[in-house]
Amino acid sequence: MKLPALLAASLLALTASAQQLPVPRNLQATYAKGTRAESGLPGPNYWQNSADYKLKVDFDPATRRVAGTVDIAYHNQSPDSLRQLWFKLYPNLYQKGAPRASGISPEDVSEGVKITRLTINGQPIDVAKLRADFTNLPVPVKRAIGPKQTAQVSVTYSYILNKGSHTRTGEVEPNADFVAYFFPRIAVYDDIDGWNRTPYLGSQEFYNDFANFSVDITVPRNFVVWATGDLTNADKVLTKKYAQRLQDASTKDGITSIITTVDLKTGGITAPAAQNTWHFEAKNVTDFVFATTDHYVWQSSSLVVDPATKRRTRVDAVYNPQHKDYEEVIHFARKTVEAMSYTFPKWPFPYSHETIFDGLDQMEYPMMVNDNPTETREDAITLTDHEIFHTMFPFYMGINETKYGWMDEGWATIGEWLISGIIDPKLDDDYGIAPYAAAAATEVDVPIVTLSTQQTGTAFFLNSYPKPGLGYLYVKDMLGDELFTKALHTYIRNWNGKHPMPFDFFNSMNAGAGRNLNWFWQRWFFEGGYPDLAIQTLTKTPTGYDVVVESKGTKPVPVDLTITFADNSTQKLHRTIAVWEQGARTVTVPVATTKAVKQVKLGATLVPDSYPKDNVWEGK
Repeated sequence: MKLPALLAASLLALTASAQQLPVPRNLQATYAKGTRAESGLPGPNYWQNSADYKLKVDFDPATRRVAGTVDIAYHNQSPDSLRQLWFKLYPNLYQKGAPRASGISPEDVSEGVKITRLTINGQPIDVAKLRADFTNLPVPVKRAIGPKQTAQVSVTYSYILNKGSHTRTGEVEPNADFVAYFFPRIAVYDDIDGWNRTPYLGSQEFYNDFANFSVDITVPRNFVVWATGDLTNADKVLTKKYAQRLQDASTKDGITSIITTVDLKTGGITAPAAQNTWHFEAKNVTDFVFATTDHYVWQSSSLVVDPATKRRTRVDAVYNPQHKDYEEVIHFARKTVEAMSYTFPKWPFPYSHETIFDGLDQMEYPMMVNDNPTETREDAITLTDHEIFHTMFPFYMGINETKYGWMDEGWATIGEWLISGIIDPKLDDDYGIAPYAAAAATEVDVPIVTLSTQQTGTAFFLNSYPKPGLGYLYVKDMLGDELFTKALHTYIRNWNGKHPMPFDFFNSMNAGAGRNLNWFWQRWFFEGGYPDLAIQTLTKTPTGYDVVVESKGTKPVPVDLTITFADNSTQKLHRTIAVWEQGARTVTVPVATTKAVKQVKLGATLVPDSYPKDNVWEGK
């Protein structure tokens, strides 16, 4: 989309006269190449590669063997001739000798992915000569793949899914498996780094191209399959009663029990063949995963997510009936999809379904979630909405999670904070606040924009989750819901289905808000420091009192005051981060009252303070 000329000119003038963010040289180069623009829009020369995948995979839950073929039509939209293709072999995280961010059990060490056949444009590759660097496999191409050309790639492969050491994928329990990252895929080749050569170590997450998937998954009788994409042959793999229940759930607002505990005892859920092949289609997504079991119940519902088109999204909760904490998950999931569509980010849920599968992780995938059981209802709510919120970031927005975890997890964190309170108004979610207050400006605390690949432990957690989440929240508070939504929607419209970098986000938000927010981006995302507010003085005035709040730290945070009067009534006063924009160190907050003040307390759940002892004034 093109900005109106007058608006574009005004924004350029605003940017020229306001604070500039420090852009690394390799990212500045994208402006020079015209692939990205300082306005926040994709540049006139923006490109990205894509692919069409046809997967045929057999999975045996008894042996955990995954075996199949991958046929890829790889579309080179870049201006470059590609003389090699880089593949990602994510299951090789479990290969003997592979580097890992954390250890695995010796019994889960494997031989990795075995490739028995590989052709590129019909030319066979001698697989015996290939040298995979664990999760990376570079393959030379006999004839370069030119700009705007499509390469036809075919791979035959197999590996053994891990039984334990569950890292986002693996056996959940006997006859229940979550199978992710299960096929050789072509790595991202982009305008910033060329090939994505960063190895997968199990900590940082993923960066994949948008692709179309046509997938056949063959499993034994009685095993049901849930996956990314739409099941297109339900009438062939489910018996009539269950296929009808699934169809009904896709059109009804209420909860449909597709598979109950009684059904599990009775049997006859799947077609009677010894093996059934489930076919799924998914368009323009960054990954494909599946889960399968023969002993989970399945609850489902659907709702209108786009009132303009009446488009519906189906929501599924699939779980071991022994896990009673999962019984409300269908309601939490449905409410999350509704809140995302109508409240925050107030964007119609982009996919046709979302399945929450009872697994051993806390992990998101396109249209799928692998969530472990929880001990409390509060944990079930916050885990469910956090993982579903990832639908927008990274999947709909194509985020490079490997490098920029804050552009992904930070949004899921603010989504969790906001939506958890919608699901249960009594829930006061403070995820990550105390750890940030404690660690801010210590040796482990580095700027948010530090590459995720350069962080571990506390730094990685803080800069992926609470710190960026708070940054987004404080801008939302300052701009107000309407203007913030406009700014966020500008970013989403500019970059959904593409691959934004950090400055595409910052610049899109500035453009959408119609104001330069670089003063805050700089101080919150680029600089060090810690949050610390203090009550400096309370002074009597003709109209009441003046409370002077001092910012002892350098991080701009909102001011929240709770005034308790002599009669024990209370009043709350709030100031957004705007009070710190011009560099002030104090702000005076007037309290209009005729009552005597007994106590003034500074702070709120989502406002960390590294030194909270000076946050209370007590009357004498």
